[in-house]
Amino acid sequence: MSAKGCSSVGIIGGGIQGVCIGLQLLKKNIPTTIFDRNHPNEPGTMASYGNAGHFSPYAVLQLNRPDVLYDVPKMILSSFGPLALKWNYIPKMLPWIFHYLKNCNKKSMLNTAKYMHQILDLSMNAYEEIFQEIDTTNLVDQKGIIYIWTNQNIKSRELEIKVRNDLGVKQKILSTKEILDLEPNLKPVFSGGCYYDYAYHARDPHGILKKIFELFIKKGGKFIKEDVQSLKQLDENQTLIKTATQEYKFEKSVIACGAFSKKLTDQLGEKIPLDTERGYHVHFKGMDKLISRPVIFLDRGFGMTPMNQGLRAVGTVELGGLKNPISKKRIQYVVNCAKELLPQLKEHEDEWLGFRPTLPDFLPVIGPSKNNKNIVYAFGHQHLGWTLGAITGKIVSGILANEKTNLDLSAYSSSRFG
Repeated sequence: MSAKGCSSVGIIGGGIQGVCIGLQLLKKNIPTTIFDRNHPNEPGTMASYGNAGHFSPYAVLQLNRPDVLYDVPKMILSSFGPLALKWNYIPKMLPWIFHYLKNCNKKSMLNTAKYMHQILDLSMNAYEEIFQEIDTTNLVDQKGIIYIWTNQNIKSRELEIKVRNDLGVKQKILSTKEILDLEPNLKPVFSGGCYYDYAYHARDPHGILKKIFELFIKKGGKFIKEDVQSLKQLDENQTLIKTATQEYKFEKSVIACGAFSKKLTDQLGEKIPLDTERGYHVHFKGMDKLISRPVIFLDRGFGMTPMNQGLRAVGTVELGGLKNPISKKRIQYVVNCAKELLPQLKEHEDEWLGFRPTLPDFLPVIGPSKNNKNIVYAFGHQHLGWTLGAITGKIVSGILANEKTNLDLSAYSSSRFG
């Protein structure tokens, strides 16, 4: 038994959340096993592989904003818009939509911003600790991240700048000329922007995940490549993880399988309105030198990141669940947006679809299950799963080891959904 009194932990999910939680538990001498139907070394299998690669400690504002709600009908009806719906999925999304409308107001917006800031503010220090233990050569760059916009939604931009200023987030407002001084290849179809000069980005998110996973194994962690069918708490000292072929007992268990977590929380009798934002990416091979750092075009809900695989163009929010096929219209949207900013781009490759686990108030669920104190949740990080991996690892390992924290974790509790 470890010094902290927890004898063993099973983690369901081998993405960035699960692997970071596992690593932190081993540092506390708590034996840990990660379960996933895909191996973290296999490319293309999880959200940690296909994201934009941004470490975004400034991204406190989310989509539960009155100004965004006002624009939703316009965005859905436009074929050249950042938001799309799979109409066959709407009946299943009704509980999520109901909660979203309830949370789409100024008070909820500021509550989300406050509690996102609390963990985002710690996110890079938590990664820095991990980066000291792995070789990040050619995997991480610190050249800042640029957001650009047109004057079309300038009131929304002013709101974002004010909320971030009020929370003490560092940001530099730039003119079109100042942006072009940094990124001369961009076509000036924008009116201004914001520069987070301290931000990092991944040159290969999957490469970083692999390194952290290898460190987890090196420190004595175990990995079982199986699909978890069910999870339950047997008594106050035992949880049972059941795969298709076997049963495994641990003192405590963690659900950290992103968009796939709802199946397990439903089994535990918690009706958490978790749903899925589907995000897309493509690569333009050999084009990563066209920009020096990530550029996000807010009007389009789209961004580009220079990566080892080429220039990665990512974006759109498509509400459509886990089972609908990849949408060629969404891929074309991402390609069109990229070529609007960089007309010199040629053919694209690697069409990819991933799933962002999103809750209607855009805060993650971090903490014990309502009815099963030995089962801890760590999912629902929406667009910020990559940024929040390392700090979630520290928070959740602390919860499992019964350590005291000076953070207010009440806002991330699953009990907020009643």
